[in-house]
Amino acid sequence: MIAMTVDDERLMLNALAAAVKASPDISEVVEFSTCQTALEWAANNKPDIAFLDISMRGMGGLTLAEKLLEIWPDCDVIFCTGYAEYAVEAFKIHVSGYLMKPITAEAVQKEIDHIIGKKAKKKLLTVKCFGNFDVFFNNEPLIFKRKKTKELLAFLIDRNGAGVTTNQICAGLWDDGTDDAKNRNYLYQLLDDLRHTLKEVGAESVLVKTNITYAVDTERLDCDYYNYLKNGKPEFYGEYMSQYSWAEVTGALLMDR
Repeated sequence: MIAMTVDDERLMLNALAAAVKASPDISEVVEFSTCQTALEWAANNKPDIAFLDISMRGMGGLTLAEKLLEIWPDCDVIFCTGYAEYAVEAFKIHVSGYLMKPITAEAVQKEIDHIIGKKAKKKLLTVKCFGNFDVFFNNEPLIFKRKKTKELLAFLIDRNGAGVTTNQICAGLWDDGTDDAKNRNYLYQLLDDLRHTLKEVGAESVLVKTNITYAVDTERLDCDYYNYLKNGKPEFYGEYMSQYSWAEVTGALLMDR
């Protein structure tokens, strides 16, 4: 995880950064002593978690948090302050945590553990398989640069968590079923594009890769197809990933349930 630390008092910033660096879950800590420089950095770089002082010169921590969450809605914000009276205003912004100074490594780790535990159960994407295939993030359609990248994700979701090799993916996605060098090279481009698309919305963990296979983590998806297999809801009326001919096999199996 990449962490941002912001405090306009140098000694406090050093102590905060040291406490955050002590966490084994943090790979990088970026330190800022002004809200403006922190916001400028965040315009082109994505922090996974931000530890912000509230009472700072300039725009202040509350405004910085609001602007930061406008840029990166899935960033977890932890306020670090010596003033308990800010708590109500802080949680109106829907931040992830609130730490009282002096900040300790143990307190920081407790907040990180809470965030990791919460995200482990969180559905990252909503997937509609009945009718046409579509994917949504925060109730908005997920934008794919290539139609074939979207189809690749559909193919993996259709496999319901089972790992598939590049040979199997090529055989499914191309009408001629060939697994030649041209198709494989194109598939690797699609896989890179899919990773990038998912990473942009913080859903990169949806794609699971082993040494020889690719799959999706079904626990990360709120999917009508998976929900139907588990509990029979929503109801299935005969159309499944209608835009893809290879999905007809699964559609027929669902009709026979």
